[in-house]
Formats: sequence, structure tokens, C-alpha cells
Amino acid sequence: MSRESVQAFFKTHAPDIEPVVLVDSTATVAEAAQALGVQEGQIAKTLALKVGDERILVVMAGTERLDNRKTKNTFGNRPRMLPAEEVLELTSHPVGGVCPFGLPQSVRVFCDASLRSFNKVWPAAGDRNSSVCMTPDRLAELVGAKWVDVSQG
Repeated sequence: MSRESVQAFFKTHAPDIEPVVLVDSTATVAEAAQALGVQEGQIAKTLALKVGDERILVVMAGTERLDNRKTKNTFGNRPRMLPAEEVLELTSHPVGGVCPFGLPQSVRVFCDASLRSFNKVWPAAGDRNSSVCMTPDRLAELVGAKWVDVSQG
């Protein structure tokens, strides 16, 4: 599924947004920023976490890291990163292409306040070579995300 499910998502929910497919890898924040010619913070990385018994997605600026205390205070438990096989099962996207779009099942999505430092952000688009560009507010609106402050910055 992956990039195809993301393209189908945008065709239905935001036909004005077209994923950018690159030859160069966008699998890491540094690779994506270089390939897209943007700041590393503008890369909207999506983290797949287990908090208590729930699996969630947190989208944050590429240069930020989770603050365990803030995350525990926000969600009630300490976060644990999901292993790659669980990320793929949850999102249908491989690590390096994980995004909150075109998911095969309902997953709660949270956007970290760090994204609001930028006018435009670039989340992945379902694989290790594609991204989309949008405002942080549009990203949150499209996926029904709740805004939180769980980054160290």
C-alpha cells in the first residue's frame, strides 16, 4: 500500500496536495532536508509510539526529540517506540516513510507544538522517497490531530 494509500488519501481529502517523489532518499531527517532543500526542522517526522496499551502517532519537527516527562504527563504513561514490524502493521508505511496519511486503521494522531515554528513542513508520504508540503495547521486538520507539547525544545 504505502505511497499508493497516501496518494488516494490526498485525492479524496486534499486534491490540491501532490506527493513529491524523489530519486534521493528521504528516509532520515538529514536526507530529506538535503533532498528537498529545506531546514531539518521543517521535516515533519512521524513517531509511532506505544503509550500504555495504546499505539499512537506523534508528528514533530525533525530536529526535536521526545521529552519523556512531558510525554508521560500528557499521555499518562512513558512512551515506547514501536519496533519496525509493528510500525508497518499499524501504518502500512515502512520506517523512513511513516506519515499520518492513508492509514489502514484508525490511529490517534498528535502534532507537537514544535511544528508551529515553521510556515511549511514536509512529512513523508508513505515511502522512503516521497514527501508532501503543507502548513502545520493543515497537516493537523487533515488527520484530525490534537496539538500537544511533548518535545524537548
